Amino acid sequence: MKYLLIFLFVLVIVVISITLGAHNDQVVTFNYLLAQGDYRISTLLAVLFATGFVLGWIICGLFYLRVRLSLSRAQRKIKRLEQQIAPATTEPAVQQYPVTKE
Repeated sequence: MKYLLIFLFVLVIVVISITLGAHNDQVVTFNYLLAQGDYRISTLLAVLFATGFVLGWIICGLFYLRVRLSLSRAQRKIKRLEQQIAPATTEPAVQQYPVTKE
């Protein structure tokens, strides 16, 4: 249900963006680091938004990958420590003989 609401929210934003972009044909001069160009503002905003979206997913993906690798290393370390502890706990207990009174 949560994902459906998020999908609908994103869909509404996309539809509003397309509607605003279709009615906005103003040409602007975009001066970037090496050169400059004349672009329609709707096209420029769409390209910059898409670039930011992809870059954000890449950065989040790298952080997620780092956390998953750290988790797998920790799980291997736990398993190794459990294997070291297991032989110590499975040793037979010392039998105690009953004490007799003489």
